[in-house]
Amino acid sequence: MTPKQGLAYVKRHGIVLQAARGPVPSLAEAIAGGPIRGSWWGHAKGAEIYRVADAISESDEVLVCRLVEGKVTFVHRRLWPALVKLAARFPRERLAKIWEEHTETGAHRSRSLAFPEWVPAQVLREAETLSLIDAETLLGAFVQPHGAQRQAKSRQQAPSTGAGGASNPAGRRGAGKRAARRRASRFRQ
Repeated sequence: MTPKQGLAYVKRHGIVLQAARGPVPSLAEAIAGGPIRGSWWGHAKGAEIYRVADAISESDEVLVCRLVEGKVTFVHRRLWPALVKLAARFPRERLAKIWEEHTETGAHRSRSLAFPEWVPAQVLREAETLSLIDAETLLGAFVQPHGAQRQAKSRQQAPSTGAGGASNPAGRRGAGKRAARRRASRFRQ
């Protein structure tokens, strides 16, 4: 994969993990052609993964943050207004822009810029005009609709009981995983 193809991959999917596994596509696994056992640095395509990820990180079209499960995440510019609109639904530290700097000694230093300091004025204007429903649609399965968040919280506070008073009746086992897979598959489309 070339850096240009990598950027197109991020644009197509919108939200992509650099290398980790999760509910969104992984750039490293896309380049490797499948799951990677162990560290991607030791993979036969490790140098290619680094080159493409580094080029994507330098692009003005991509936010590098820790949005998905605290892992290095690429978010394409087309989703920034939706991300800004729904920012209250995410831990603030996961919306910070992150990058690596090379010091004079050759060491790497991690840097970050807090949300919303990195957000361009044009994106703020676009977010203001975006409805919550449109923002939720753009981010897809990655966010729950606003009403669904309240319903999920109330379900967590009052666990359901099944026959004999046991929580998580047999009919519900695995339902959360199935729902997560459905949301993830809709997001990848």
